[in-house]
Amino acid sequence: MKAVVLLSGGLDSYTAGAIASAEGYALSALTIWYGQRHAREVESARAVARALGVERHLELPVDLRPIGGSSLTSAEPVPLDRDLSAEGIPSTYVPARNTIFLALALGWAEVLGAVDLVIGVNALDYSGYPDCRPAFIAAFEALAAAATRAGVEGARFRVHAPLLTMTKAEIIRRGVSLGLDYGLTHSCYAPRPDGRPCGRCDSCVLRARGFADAGLPDPLLA
Repeated sequence: MKAVVLLSGGLDSYTAGAIASAEGYALSALTIWYGQRHAREVESARAVARALGVERHLELPVDLRPIGGSSLTSAEPVPLDRDLSAEGIPSTYVPARNTIFLALALGWAEVLGAVDLVIGVNALDYSGYPDCRPAFIAAFEALAAAATRAGVEGARFRVHAPLLTMTKAEIIRRGVSLGLDYGLTHSCYAPRPDGRPCGRCDSCVLRARGFADAGLPDPLLA
C-alpha cells in the first residue's frame, strides 16, 4: 500500500505519518516551502522523513507570500500570549493552505499510483483553522473523486487524518508508544534567532500543554 504524507516537521505530521507506517503503508513524504517565516521546520521535516524511513521525500516550493493574508507569510507579527479560548480565526491562518497542500499531494499520488493521502490535522487542540475539520476532509475526498483521472476511472481516494479527534496529549502518548523522537520536530511559529522555540505563540502553547497533560517532558526543552 502506497500513501503520500504531508510532512511539515511538526509533531502532528510526524505522528500521523508514523501511524500510517505502522498500518503498513509505504510512505512518500511531501514538504511544502510556502514562504513561511518558520522555515526552520523544513529542516525538521528532513529529519523526520529519515526517521520514518520514507521511500522518497519531495520538497516543493510554492511561495504563498504574494497572496499574503497570514502572519506566517508576511511581515505582520505573529501573535504571542494569545488567549486560545478567544473566538475568531487567528492571523496565523494561511488562506486555503491545507486545500492547496492536499491538492499537490493528490497530484503526486496520481503519478505514484497511490490513493491514500495522510495529513496531521486536528479538530480539538487547534487554533480555530477551518481546514482542520472533519467536514473539510470529507469534502476533499469528494473533490478527489470528481477532479482526477484516477477518480473518474473508479479509484477511491482516501484522506487519512488519524489525529482528527485526538487531544494533543493523546497524540503525544501515541507517538511515544510508537517510539517517536519528538526532539526531531519543530512547532514554533516565531522561533528565536538560534532556532529555539519562542514558547509564547499558539503552537508553542498547545505543544507545552500537550506534553504537560501527557505527563511527559518535551525533549526540545531538555
